[in-house]
Amino acid sequence: MKIDIVSDTVCPWCFIGKRKLEQALAERPDLDVEITWHPFQLHPDMPKGGADRKEFIARKFGSHERAKDLYENVKMAGETVKIPFQFEKIERSPNTLDSHRLIRWAYSAGCQDRMVEILFRRFFIDGEDIGDHAVLIAAAEEAGMDTQLVADLLAKNADSDIVSEEDMRARQMGISGVPFFILDNKYALSGAQDAAAFLAAFDKIAEEVASAPSDPE
Repeated sequence: MKIDIVSDTVCPWCFIGKRKLEQALAERPDLDVEITWHPFQLHPDMPKGGADRKEFIARKFGSHERAKDLYENVKMAGETVKIPFQFEKIERSPNTLDSHRLIRWAYSAGCQDRMVEILFRRFFIDGEDIGDHAVLIAAAEEAGMDTQLVADLLAKNADSDIVSEEDMRARQMGISGVPFFILDNKYALSGAQDAAAFLAAFDKIAEEVASAPSDPE
């Protein structure tokens, strides 16, 4: 089964959605799955160097008090899937284009899902600036990638246009929020759905495969 995930690296619900998908997959250990992550920038107009987190949050939500209430809800949701969000550690809200470029290269290196996990952890738990090339190179090293190659590609702005075009294609498909999961190019799940929603979709696809007429010999 092919699962395409449209996500942003600064989206806490995408991290939660990843965990819920993993919970569902753990209940279907015999399911052969190929997962591919695709870019979506929630804040495409973010300055390349990012923005001060407190100032950005105040502009986005109107006040620190409202933001605090909203993030408390996210924290509680994270606790249900054992994600210890540490929003207070985050000092910069990054432009995520470069992190998506790194995820793209991680696919070629065979470690894309691990890279997504590393970036989520570094941002949401460690409070690191995942728009900083030094942080991205360290993440690449952690994932076992060629750090010199990654450093060269980051410096050259390699694949920036490709990532931006893929983001635009997602929007043209009608995707306006993330996470967004596409299963076998047939079924879509929007948001951080519970494991039960994934399991229902898995079972429906399995039933369709089982009932499909076999090709004549």
